Amino acid sequence: MNDIMEKKKKVILELMNDKTYIPMKFKELAVVLNITKENRDQLEEVLSELLEERKISITKKGKYVITKEHYIEGYFISNDRGFGFVEVEGQDEDYFIPEDKVNGAFHHDMVLIQVEDSQTGKRKEARVVKVLSHEIQQVVGYFQKSKNFGFVVPDNVKLSRDIFIPQGCSQGAVTGHKVVVQLTDFGGLGRKPEGRITEILGHVNDPGTDILSLVRAYGLAESFPEDVMEELKAIPDELETEAVSEGKRFREDMPYYLDDLVSNDGWKEPYRGRLDLRGLQTVTIDGEDAKDLDDAVTLGRTPEGNYILGVHIADVSHYVKENSALDREALRRGTSVYLVDRVIPMLPHKLSNGICSLNEGTNRLALSCIMEIDGQGNVTDHRICETVICVDRRMSYTAVNGILTGEMEGLQEEHAELVPLFKRMEELSGIVRERRRKRGAIDFDFPESKIFLDEKGRPLEIRPYERNTATKIIEDFMLLANETVAEDFYWQSVPFLYRTHDTPDPEKMKQLSVFINNFGYFIRMQQGEIHPKELQKLLDKIEGTPEEPLLARLTLRSMKQAKYTTECSGHFGLAARYYTHFTSPIRRYPDLQIHRIIKEAIHGELKEKRQAHYEQLLPQVAVQTSALERRAEEAERETEKLKKCEYMAKHIGETFEGVISGVSNWGFYVELPNTVEGMVHISELRDDYYIFDESRYELTGELKKKTYKLGQPVRVIVSGTDRMLRTVDFVLDRDL
Repeated sequence: MNDIMEKKKKVILELMNDKTYIPMKFKELAVVLNITKENRDQLEEVLSELLEERKISITKKGKYVITKEHYIEGYFISNDRGFGFVEVEGQDEDYFIPEDKVNGAFHHDMVLIQVEDSQTGKRKEARVVKVLSHEIQQVVGYFQKSKNFGFVVPDNVKLSRDIFIPQGCSQGAVTGHKVVVQLTDFGGLGRKPEGRITEILGHVNDPGTDILSLVRAYGLAESFPEDVMEELKAIPDELETEAVSEGKRFREDMPYYLDDLVSNDGWKEPYRGRLDLRGLQTVTIDGEDAKDLDDAVTLGRTPEGNYILGVHIADVSHYVKENSALDREALRRGTSVYLVDRVIPMLPHKLSNGICSLNEGTNRLALSCIMEIDGQGNVTDHRICETVICVDRRMSYTAVNGILTGEMEGLQEEHAELVPLFKRMEELSGIVRERRRKRGAIDFDFPESKIFLDEKGRPLEIRPYERNTATKIIEDFMLLANETVAEDFYWQSVPFLYRTHDTPDPEKMKQLSVFINNFGYFIRMQQGEIHPKELQKLLDKIEGTPEEPLLARLTLRSMKQAKYTTECSGHFGLAARYYTHFTSPIRRYPDLQIHRIIKEAIHGELKEKRQAHYEQLLPQVAVQTSALERRAEEAERETEKLKKCEYMAKHIGETFEGVISGVSNWGFYVELPNTVEGMVHISELRDDYYIFDESRYELTGELKKKTYKLGQPVRVIVSGTDRMLRTVDFVLDRDL
């Protein structure tokens, strides 16, 4: 049997080693090798073994190629301690690169590596053979001037080496300036990278320089190109209200069916064929400071008592046409980025805050998902259609929550005509959430940070921003619309973008299972697989316990990252078979992209040629937008860390109550009630020699057996901060 397999491998390797071989996909290989459909599983088995042996590899376009001398391409991720890792597309586990085998690779370089035998027996190791390309061309950092030259210390801690600035290349920068450096030499073994300063952002102590440095470091564009701004001139500021006659007004208590929602035959473009929903009681519910309002909701009843939920999304694709300057720039940005003191929008403000924003009292074009929902939360019927809406009231999460809880005096009287609507929304939200919970959806409820700044960008206050009833209502409705749209277009069998979340790696689940056993909890696995319901059961059990924040975080870290794909492989965290992102085209490019597909399907334009177009286009959109999403998340996280560090610098010497949120062999992390996290270094634990127990995430004193473990309350004193590293240091309060 083994001989037969080796012969088959030999045939394939000989084919791929031939000088005339052109990289092929699976089906092409099957045709060339004259393998029938019935025997293609055998070909798949042979190819899988060759891939495992690293004798062949798959390109980004899904084509099989020979792997020369076991060389593999990947992205180098450096560590501030000199070593690094290489991420290879399609492989879950990365390759460890020891410091002496980095071979001058720079952070985010595309490199060629040669796999070696692991030195530790725990993970794959490799050496960098060659740097193929440099992704990072510019570096932002802190300038330090010497007599005839200077150095720039990069803000990005993953860039472990200072940048040498030769004489005449400093643009007059002085010590303390934050600068942008164009790299001219990436350095190598024993040789620093070199560069020239192209922009001085300001002194490190100047207001706003800190955030501006991060904006530049992450390549976030604050302004739009000239061709985009020129294109904006042709887009109107408002819709022509004279072109639409008054629609039918539905009373709040008037039942209706989906088919009762109709268009006006007399309308002309851009209203022609759209349903007139201006008669429905319509609201937006957002944060107080939100300006780009891209979703509105309506909620009525059928005569039989079923709910009619309308989720109405700004029709951005009506204004942002495919391959226009606006579209190309939106794809280049991928998403809006919400920093502590500013928003870097995906679309210009004229669109995001203007004609595409569902502002109160104005006619707006929308793409709507209108669903009939029964008393168990099942969507029994739906319509996805172009509409015209008019928002009756712009509401905030705080106000709606205050109305529903009765905690804010006078609000119910002020919004009396809307109170029945909000009560009905709360009712339906509870039904929908319970249905989602029963099927096993995981609900992580981590408090977000709310950072308040003064006019100069200095932090005044930091406090957790908790989800309330109103935020959950909108979340539930958006999730339901996303699922409904995804399922509809999946069964249409047309090219589409889905939001997917893969099943967790079995090994990571086993590690999580072992760890939570130390706390008396367990999760059930079957044949290495786990159902999301098991993880939600765990979260329910730990709710309200001291270890809840830590076990919840560990659970989250054990799961894979959600991403955009063209394959509808399901969403593990939501326990959803079908899921997409439909509800935020103002701030997410995938939503904008699928809006175009939906509209073409509505108008019967999604013919064979257009489907082929999307089949070619969408895979790259999925990869690019997933990467840009991760960049945005990292930039947002780093600006928060920066302001938290700046805030805690004003509280050095003060004492705080906190909870141990992480434990390692170099100390433990403590999270304060205001969401700030800092470290107590092991060198500060001077009452004993402490040993780290990796299996229990505990530090235990060798002599006194005192332990520090996850979830343990502690009292700490702020001992210092480092704005460069964006870290906070604590010491234990000895009086505890």
